[in-house]
Amino acid sequence: MKNPRIGKWLRVAVLVGLTGCSRDAIEAVNLANEADELKKTNIDGAIDKYEAASEKDPSNHRILWKLALAYQKKDDWAKVGSTCAKAEAADEKSNKRKTFASYHFLHGHALLALAGKGNGGWADAKGPLTTAVQIDPNYAEAYRDLGDVLLHLDDEQGALEHYTKAAMTRPDHLEYYVPLADLYRRLGLLDLSAQVLKEALGFAKAGDEQLFSIHALQGFLLELKGDLPGSLAAYELAKKACGDCDKHREAYFYLGSAYFQAGASRKTEALQQLRAFWKTACVGGLAARYGDQCAQAREIGQKLGESFK
Repeated sequence: MKNPRIGKWLRVAVLVGLTGCSRDAIEAVNLANEADELKKTNIDGAIDKYEAASEKDPSNHRILWKLALAYQKKDDWAKVGSTCAKAEAADEKSNKRKTFASYHFLHGHALLALAGKGNGGWADAKGPLTTAVQIDPNYAEAYRDLGDVLLHLDDEQGALEHYTKAAMTRPDHLEYYVPLADLYRRLGLLDLSAQVLKEALGFAKAGDEQLFSIHALQGFLLELKGDLPGSLAAYELAKKACGDCDKHREAYFYLGSAYFQAGASRKTEALQQLRAFWKTACVGGLAARYGDQCAQAREIGQKLGESFK
């Protein structure tokens, strides 16, 4: 017969070790266990308990990690970063070395998110992310984020190298190909950009959410090269890949403008897509986000005899 108390005992053992447990350490783990259950329904309550647990035993880096992940659920990147820093310090003190690449990655990712909102410098994220890949040379997410950091620091060659490492580390994950292909495109290296996208599609699976970005970028590359039929076909695939396109409303614009360029025979289809784009992206709170595309949609509409308002 199973002892219902064994599971809880094992959880305590994992977090504090089998020997040398202080009362505070045990109380900290009990609080963390309560927080584990609470976070399913009350993330704020869980955070309170994780914080109390970390105050009871600030040396327990695993509890600090749980707290950092809870802050991540709330997109509180400042708290994520500061908590990861505490977890890193506790881990290094306990193990006499830096052990957990994940602590450093999330720390860097948080600093990257803060920089993107204007609440920090891009260079701030470089150190933690570099440490993450030093601990784990197969950390694709960290390579990707390092690429983002270096790109913002105007180190385009460094960004290319790290985006490439991300894709090589996890070649079956299409999200690592997109920033690499887009950077090649921005550098004017269109053939290399197209080759990266071709490599990505070799690993594609039906329903992969990255297929929209890959096909949309293919469409843009072909448009730049003057291959309008190829561009239209790629934009049609992009529109198909995003389904209702709630996350990618620009899909309607890409396809509508491609139909417009195809000539008078595709006028009806062009207007259909541009109407859908206007209604979903150019009215209300999203209008500022899609400002340039909305202006182009209005201009194309006027050429086709329709006024978007």
